[in-house]
Amino acid sequence: MTYGDGVVKSRTAREKADDGYVPSARRIERERFKRARARRATAVAALSTLVTGAVLFLVITRSPGWPRTRETFFSLEYARMALPKVLDGLLLNLRLLVVCGAAVLVLGLLLAVARTLRGPVFFPLRALAAAYTDFFRGLPLIICLLMVVFGVPALRLQGVTTDPVLLGGSALVLTYSAYVAEVFRAGIESVHPSQRAAARSLGLSGGQALRFVVLPQAVRRVVPPLLNDLVSLQKDTGLVSIAGAVDAVYAAQIIAGKDFNFTPYVVAGLVFVALTIPMTRCTDWITARMDRRRAQGGLV
Repeated sequence: MTYGDGVVKSRTAREKADDGYVPSARRIERERFKRARARRATAVAALSTLVTGAVLFLVITRSPGWPRTRETFFSLEYARMALPKVLDGLLLNLRLLVVCGAAVLVLGLLLAVARTLRGPVFFPLRALAAAYTDFFRGLPLIICLLMVVFGVPALRLQGVTTDPVLLGGSALVLTYSAYVAEVFRAGIESVHPSQRAAARSLGLSGGQALRFVVLPQAVRRVVPPLLNDLVSLQKDTGLVSIAGAVDAVYAAQIIAGKDFNFTPYVVAGLVFVALTIPMTRCTDWITARMDRRRAQGGLV
């Protein structure tokens, strides 16, 4: 018998032993204890949730002003009346999310690249990009919206739109691109300098190293915070209602202003929550997936 035949036979013997493996009594007991502990933890969590919900329900419904609050904020009649109009206005919010989200990603990436350019010749570009991000990150979004929506038409410039939807979307892009630029910049700077040096040693230019080596790694690393910014953008699209654009929030405001019943606002809020939760869960799933791959060495 050759050495190779002995190796094959020993491997076959091990495989047969693995197929016939019988766990020990101690292992079986340990697994049973783990399952019992998991069931007990689930039961305790469910019971505590039910008790907390019951206590909150009793505290709210037994309060002196609950009947009036229920009529003003949780009227089924007004909810049925407001839901179709709120959903019609929600289409505008979704269009703003898609268009402004794409513009924010492009402008934010350009700003981040401008801030990471090297060499004294690019100093004016770096300074302008830094001033832009510092200004719009510090300026409250509501003030930016008011300045753009009411200030731009006041200039009476030829060829400049006065559409409140376009002006409100521009204000959103100006503000959120500053935040996204810092996210991209953090991702670019997190790539080790050896990656750029290795690319240059292979004959790539500085721009090619940035495009083909640095940016792919940087973008992949900052996907979770980018998705969080998009979730915030989805909520803030409702602020364009201050310009008179009929979105979900303004549609609710019109209905609420007729009879001073605020149920339409609750309906609009629940619609935004229904949109935000799937995006948030998707962000959590992507983050957990990237963490697992990074722990296994699957991401650079």
